Amino acid sequence: MNRQLTKKLLTILVAVIITLLVAVEFTAKPASLQSTNRLMTFDSEEELRRFILDGLRRAESNRQIGPYISNGVPKAEVGADAPTASLALPEYSTTNIQVAGVDEADLVKSDGRFVYVASANRLVIVEAYPPTIMKIVSSIALKGRILGLFINKDSLVILERADSYPAKPTPQSSESGIMPPIRVYGVHLKIYDVSKREMPNLIREISLRGSYVNSRMIGDWVYTVASQPAIYWVQNKQEIALPDINIDGEAREILATQIYHSDSSDIPTSYTVIVASNIRTKDEVPKYEVILTGYATSMYVSARNMYLTMPKGDWWRSEGSTIIHRIALDGQNTGYQASGEVPGRVLNQFSMDEYESYFRIATTTGQVTRGGGLSANHIYVLDATLNIVGRLEDLAPGEQIHSARFMGDRCFLVTFKKIDPLFTIDMSNPKMPEILGKLKIPGYSDYLHPYDGNHIMGIGKETIEAKEGDFAWYQGLKISLFDVSDIQSPKEVAKLIIGDRGTESPVLQDHHAFLLDKRKGLLVIPILETKIIHEKYPSGIPPNTHGEYVFQGAYVLHVSPDSGITVKGRITHVENSHEFMKSGYYFDSVYEIKRSFYIENVLYTMSDGKIKANNLTDLSEISEVKLIAR
Repeated sequence: MNRQLTKKLLTILVAVIITLLVAVEFTAKPASLQSTNRLMTFDSEEELRRFILDGLRRAESNRQIGPYISNGVPKAEVGADAPTASLALPEYSTTNIQVAGVDEADLVKSDGRFVYVASANRLVIVEAYPPTIMKIVSSIALKGRILGLFINKDSLVILERADSYPAKPTPQSSESGIMPPIRVYGVHLKIYDVSKREMPNLIREISLRGSYVNSRMIGDWVYTVASQPAIYWVQNKQEIALPDINIDGEAREILATQIYHSDSSDIPTSYTVIVASNIRTKDEVPKYEVILTGYATSMYVSARNMYLTMPKGDWWRSEGSTIIHRIALDGQNTGYQASGEVPGRVLNQFSMDEYESYFRIATTTGQVTRGGGLSANHIYVLDATLNIVGRLEDLAPGEQIHSARFMGDRCFLVTFKKIDPLFTIDMSNPKMPEILGKLKIPGYSDYLHPYDGNHIMGIGKETIEAKEGDFAWYQGLKISLFDVSDIQSPKEVAKLIIGDRGTESPVLQDHHAFLLDKRKGLLVIPILETKIIHEKYPSGIPPNTHGEYVFQGAYVLHVSPDSGITVKGRITHVENSHEFMKSGYYFDSVYEIKRSFYIENVLYTMSDGKIKANNLTDLSEISEVKLIAR
């Protein structure tokens, strides 16, 4: 009996040790992880230069240069939530984020009393609560456009894009005749002490050459990612330059021996620079990591790791793949960990997820065409070293992913060509993902958002199948509520269609514009609405008819599984309806509502021109503050 007990205890002990080893491997600091998929650093600047030139020659011979370096600006996401963080802070809403505890930069931030707003090239601090005395307390003028904000107690972070940044190439010129990026952008991270809101004090500035990719804030650390060109055109010659960073006015060139690289990048024309900054103290010097890559296109961040993706190959001929790099995030111990590769391209950050020591990613290969595409969709599961351990391939041939959402051991995918298949996928066995259910309905969802454990929301477009071919015409904005309690038989239990063809919302591209509070049954979405004038089409309205602009503002909706989706009211900042009549095909106004948030029972809406406060109960107007003089 004692021998059997001893054997059982040994078995349990071994299992515990294995589990701990796996967990340690996934959260290890840079020095402790021994990955089989690791990048290398260069031995010298000359080795780095030869590596770049060889990559350019390979790319030129494969005719892969154009999509990547023709204009010097990567197609980075704009940046991007489990249930929104506002549920944990009932007195005021916060930014709609993907991962709890991992904040994302946005155009407006609130701390429950003050609101920090990006208005054109100004940062405006508004005392918003109580709303009856709402007023501007200070502003900061910037030279460039504000990319995003963070607020952490008395620390305010502004991410600013500069339209130009002086190039600093090496004296050596390359031997290739391929035109590199001409225009160079800069990214500035500015940290202010706002303990006195009326007198913000700049305490640190970090400047990076290149284009902003994205950023996150975890605790007191902000992690900023930029793509920095490795090649410049100077006096009719290509020059290869090392990356650099400027901290509080001190320029620091990053040595070749500090730069990671891999043979997996087929066009190594830019550096991906990751900077970790403690925003609560000046005592810690920012930490930075650099990888020589193609341009970073998407980023997913958990509480422990950052995953950066880069394109490789030719997606149009289904020969392309996505390179993934994992960076461990731990303040000053932030560092590169592992690299991997999966077939296909990634849509955005919601196509990626980390769960129980595994990284999951959804991709599309090929392209959808009206004559019948060769596209297909896939899900891959990777371990801590970014080796593929599980896969589910060839979903919805001929279609492409429009939205994805991983929720624990489930995954929801929306693909589209003519109708909207919502796939429910079991991820409980990471080595064998499995389709459990599918719902086919007209339209599609560009953004999926968890409502509760049994329901998920979709924001997209209604569609009408075209008679001319194998495709569909987009129509008005569609808001759906899906019941996924029976994972094998998902159902659309409520839907609302707003406007006609041409109706748009920033939520379709930027989830930060989405405000949901399940406790309040509150959903707020900024919408640019069009309507078709039926009298203009006495013979019938063709499905490709574009409506005319009639409204821009916030739709305030009530959502619940019992009562469905209903319109509670609308709020607009547009003061003159003639703005719609003179807009033509494009509507552009400083009073275009971009964001909404609440404090207590007050709903605030924000445009570049003003902030307006309305009572959440009846939407009656309380007050407003002009942000710019007109």
